[in-house]
Amino acid sequence: MNDDVERLRAQLATHRARNAAEAASLSRALSLVDWLPDPLLEDADPTHVTGSAIVLDDDGRVLLHRHKRLGIWLQPGGHVDPGESCEQAAVRETAEETGVVATHHEPPVLVHVDVHEGPRGHVHLDVRWLLHAAGGQVPSPAPGESPHVAWLTPQEAIERTDPAAASAIRAALAHLA
Repeated sequence: MNDDVERLRAQLATHRARNAAEAASLSRALSLVDWLPDPLLEDADPTHVTGSAIVLDDDGRVLLHRHKRLGIWLQPGGHVDPGESCEQAAVRETAEETGVVATHHEPPVLVHVDVHEGPRGHVHLDVRWLLHAAGGQVPSPAPGESPHVAWLTPQEAIERTDPAAASAIRAALAHLA
Protein backbone atom coordinates (compact mmCIF):
# COMPACT_ATOMS: atom_id res chain seq x y z
CA MET A 1 0.00 0.00 0.00
CA ASN A 2 1.19 3.52 -0.74
CA ASP A 3 1.43 6.23 1.94
CA ASP A 4 -1.91 7.83 1.04
CA VAL A 5 -3.71 4.48 1.31
CA GLU A 6 -1.93 3.65 4.59
CA ARG A 7 -2.94 7.03 6.05
CA LEU A 8 -6.54 6.61 4.89
CA ARG A 9 -6.69 3.12 6.36
CA ALA A 10 -5.45 4.46 9.71
CA GLN A 11 -8.00 7.30 9.60
CA LEU A 12 -10.82 4.86 8.85
CA ALA A 13 -9.65 2.50 11.59
CA THR A 14 -9.88 5.25 14.23
CA HIS A 15 -13.10 6.85 12.95
CA ARG A 16 -16.20 6.32 15.11
CA ALA A 17 -19.45 5.83 13.23
CA ARG A 18 -22.43 7.85 14.49
CA ASN A 19 -25.16 5.34 13.64
CA ALA A 20 -25.76 1.80 12.38
CA ALA A 21 -25.84 2.78 8.70
CA GLU A 22 -22.50 4.51 8.94
CA ALA A 23 -21.04 1.63 11.01
CA ALA A 24 -21.96 -0.77 8.20
CA SER A 25 -20.38 1.54 5.60
CA LEU A 26 -17.25 1.99 7.70
CA SER A 27 -16.82 -1.77 8.17
CA ARG A 28 -17.29 -2.39 4.45
CA ALA A 29 -14.91 0.45 3.51
CA LEU A 30 -12.18 -0.86 5.82
CA SER A 31 -12.47 -4.36 4.36
CA LEU A 32 -12.41 -3.12 0.79
CA VAL A 33 -9.50 -0.69 1.30
CA ASP A 34 -7.48 -3.69 2.56
CA TRP A 35 -8.64 -5.93 -0.30
CA LEU A 36 -8.49 -3.63 -3.35
CA PRO A 37 -5.16 -3.42 -5.22
CA ASP A 38 -5.35 0.40 -5.50
CA PRO A 39 -8.48 1.70 -3.73
CA LEU A 40 -7.84 5.36 -4.56
CA LEU A 41 -7.88 4.95 -8.34
CA GLU A 42 -11.19 5.02 -10.19
CA ASP A 43 -9.79 2.98 -13.09
CA ALA A 44 -8.25 0.23 -10.93
CA ASP A 45 -11.58 -1.31 -9.93
CA PRO A 46 -15.30 -0.44 -10.17
CA THR A 47 -15.17 -0.20 -6.36
CA HIS A 48 -13.01 2.70 -5.19
CA VAL A 49 -12.62 5.54 -2.71
CA THR A 50 -14.09 8.98 -3.34
CA GLY A 51 -13.46 12.13 -1.34
CA SER A 52 -16.26 14.49 -0.35
CA ALA A 53 -16.50 17.65 1.72
CA ILE A 54 -18.89 18.97 4.29
CA VAL A 55 -18.04 22.64 3.88
CA LEU A 56 -18.99 25.14 6.57
CA ASP A 57 -18.30 28.85 6.32
CA ASP A 58 -17.60 31.47 8.99
CA ASP A 59 -21.35 31.99 9.43
CA GLY A 60 -22.04 28.28 10.01
CA ARG A 61 -23.67 27.80 6.61
CA VAL A 62 -23.36 24.52 4.68
CA LEU A 63 -22.38 24.36 1.00
CA LEU A 64 -24.42 22.01 -1.23
CA HIS A 65 -24.82 21.59 -4.96
CA ARG A 66 -27.48 19.91 -7.05
CA HIS A 67 -25.61 16.96 -8.52
CA LYS A 68 -25.66 17.25 -12.31
CA ARG A 69 -26.33 13.53 -12.94
CA LEU A 70 -28.30 12.51 -9.85
CA GLY A 71 -30.45 15.64 -9.63
CA ILE A 72 -30.28 15.75 -5.82
CA TRP A 73 -28.61 18.21 -3.45
CA LEU A 74 -25.35 16.81 -2.08
CA GLN A 75 -22.01 17.80 -0.66
CA PRO A 76 -19.24 18.39 -3.22
CA GLY A 77 -16.95 15.46 -3.90
CA GLY A 78 -15.76 12.90 -6.36
CA HIS A 79 -13.02 10.63 -7.61
CA VAL A 80 -9.44 10.77 -6.42
CA ASP A 81 -7.01 11.76 -9.19
CA PRO A 82 -3.75 9.81 -9.67
CA GLY A 83 -1.11 10.99 -7.19
CA GLU A 84 -3.73 12.68 -5.00
CA SER A 85 -4.89 11.77 -1.50
CA CYS A 86 -8.52 11.42 -0.52
CA GLU A 87 -8.25 14.65 1.51
CA GLN A 88 -6.84 16.52 -1.49
CA ALA A 89 -9.64 15.21 -3.71
CA ALA A 90 -12.25 16.70 -1.37
CA VAL A 91 -10.61 20.16 -1.62
CA ARG A 92 -10.17 19.97 -5.41
CA GLU A 93 -13.69 18.68 -6.03
CA THR A 94 -15.13 21.46 -3.86
CA ALA A 95 -13.32 24.09 -5.95
CA GLU A 96 -14.32 22.47 -9.27
CA GLU A 97 -17.95 21.79 -8.43
CA THR A 98 -18.72 24.99 -6.53
CA GLY A 99 -15.95 27.55 -7.17
CA VAL A 100 -15.49 27.89 -3.41
CA VAL A 101 -12.02 27.73 -1.90
CA ALA A 102 -12.09 25.54 1.20
CA THR A 103 -9.39 24.14 3.44
CA HIS A 104 -8.95 21.31 5.90
CA HIS A 105 -8.76 21.76 9.62
CA GLU A 106 -5.40 20.70 11.04
CA PRO A 107 -5.26 17.76 11.24
CA PRO A 108 -7.89 16.87 8.63
CA VAL A 109 -11.20 15.78 10.18
CA LEU A 110 -12.94 12.72 8.77
CA VAL A 111 -16.62 13.18 9.71
CA HIS A 112 -18.48 10.45 7.85
CA VAL A 113 -18.18 7.36 5.65
CA ASP A 114 -20.84 6.18 3.22
CA VAL A 115 -20.58 3.24 0.82
CA HIS A 116 -23.08 3.56 -2.02
CA GLU A 117 -23.71 2.65 -5.63
CA GLY A 118 -22.30 5.15 -8.08
CA PRO A 119 -22.89 5.65 -11.79
CA ARG A 120 -21.64 3.19 -14.42
CA GLY A 121 -21.76 0.22 -12.02
CA HIS A 122 -19.29 1.76 -9.58
CA VAL A 123 -19.35 1.37 -5.82
CA HIS A 124 -18.09 4.47 -4.03
CA LEU A 125 -16.39 4.26 -0.66
CA ASP A 126 -17.16 7.91 0.06
CA VAL A 127 -14.97 9.42 2.75
CA ARG A 128 -16.37 12.77 3.89
CA TRP A 129 -14.13 15.47 5.34
CA LEU A 130 -14.93 18.64 7.28
CA LEU A 131 -13.70 21.70 5.36
CA HIS A 132 -13.78 25.39 6.21
CA ALA A 133 -14.46 28.23 3.77
CA ALA A 134 -14.03 31.91 4.51
CA GLY A 135 -17.35 33.75 4.65
CA GLY A 136 -18.59 35.84 1.77
CA GLN A 137 -17.52 33.50 -1.03
CA VAL A 138 -19.98 33.43 -3.89
CA PRO A 139 -20.22 30.02 -5.56
CA SER A 140 -19.04 29.95 -9.17
CA PRO A 141 -18.83 26.36 -10.45
CA ALA A 142 -16.39 25.42 -13.23
CA PRO A 143 -17.77 25.08 -16.77
CA GLY A 144 -19.63 21.79 -17.19
CA GLU A 145 -20.53 21.56 -13.49
CA SER A 146 -24.00 22.05 -12.08
CA PRO A 147 -24.87 25.75 -11.83
CA HIS A 148 -27.05 25.00 -8.79
CA VAL A 149 -24.87 25.70 -5.74
CA ALA A 150 -26.09 27.25 -2.49
CA TRP A 151 -25.04 28.20 1.01
CA LEU A 152 -27.75 26.92 3.34
CA THR A 153 -28.41 26.96 7.05
CA PRO A 154 -27.61 23.58 8.60
CA GLN A 155 -31.32 22.82 8.97
CA GLU A 156 -32.06 23.76 5.34
CA ALA A 157 -29.16 21.58 4.16
CA ILE A 158 -30.28 18.59 6.26
CA GLU A 159 -33.84 18.91 4.91
CA ARG A 160 -32.70 19.29 1.29
CA THR A 161 -30.20 16.43 1.01
CA ASP A 162 -30.30 12.63 1.32
CA PRO A 163 -30.15 10.79 4.68
CA ALA A 164 -26.45 9.86 4.45
CA ALA A 165 -25.37 13.42 3.64
CA ALA A 166 -27.65 14.73 6.38
CA SER A 167 -25.88 12.40 8.80
CA ALA A 168 -22.52 13.75 7.62
CA ILE A 169 -23.69 17.34 8.16
CA ARG A 170 -24.84 16.47 11.69
CA ALA A 171 -21.46 14.83 12.37
CA ALA A 172 -19.61 17.93 11.16
CA LEU A 173 -21.72 20.19 13.34
CA ALA A 174 -21.21 17.91 16.36
CA HIS A 175 -17.46 17.98 15.80
CA LEU A 176 -17.44 21.78 15.89
CA ALA A 177 -19.78 22.04 18.91
